[in-house]
Amino acid sequence: MIDPVALQIGPFAIRWYALAYIAGIIIGWRVARRLVEAEPRAATAQQLDDYVTWVTVGIILGGRLGYVLFYRPGYYLQNPLEALALWQGGMSFHGGALGVIIATWIFTRRNKLDMLLFTDRVTVVVPIGIFFGRLANFVNGELWGRPSDVPWAMVFPHDPLGVPRHPSQLYQAGLEGLALSAVLWALWFTPGIRARRGFLSGAMVAGYGVARLVGEMFREPDAHLGFLIGGATMGQLLSIPMVAVGLFLMLRARRVD
Repeated sequence: MIDPVALQIGPFAIRWYALAYIAGIIIGWRVARRLVEAEPRAATAQQLDDYVTWVTVGIILGGRLGYVLFYRPGYYLQNPLEALALWQGGMSFHGGALGVIIATWIFTRRNKLDMLLFTDRVTVVVPIGIFFGRLANFVNGELWGRPSDVPWAMVFPHDPLGVPRHPSQLYQAGLEGLALSAVLWALWFTPGIRARRGFLSGAMVAGYGVARLVGEMFREPDAHLGFLIGGATMGQLLSIPMVAVGLFLMLRARRVD
């Protein structure tokens, strides 16, 4: 496996996980600067620059709070100070998504922007960050897959069972990152679709939900949660509402004249 630490100088260490977040935000920001000014225009490039700070805070606070509430509420209720220990790991995509939605709602209201038109632009670049994040999960040897005998199965160093498993992080990087990105870009370059306010936002939300539902079929559920209702994982249960909301947004999307 790859060393999770990219660079270490004495006690100071730079981890691939942190670099993945930084790369996703920077690349997404630079691409989104062009998208927001495309017709129909959603914002200025300068406004998008200001938004980066908002979305970064939303990702970090929402992601951590989501992990605390969705995945380990009992533990953090007994150890509340550890909820602030971001360096120990533990982030939830669904929590981060909620954090970003709240941050975007506040930002667009303060700047008098059309929220759905704005999110139609920024959601196109979201899979970039997801892709880097899943690669970081793989490098960290975390969130591994279920036991398998496929030729490409691998043993992860922190796995207490030490059995070959699906490299589900790479599956999810492909589904939630590359495949979803390809779909969104195809929709973006279809003028009739791009003009339908809210359609791209809905496609991103529903698309991620579907990709996560599929990816979780190969991923080992969290040990302290296991399989839940109907044999579903927590990730799948949280993704079902995303599919419903995304489909709703796509169905109600209206053309902007």
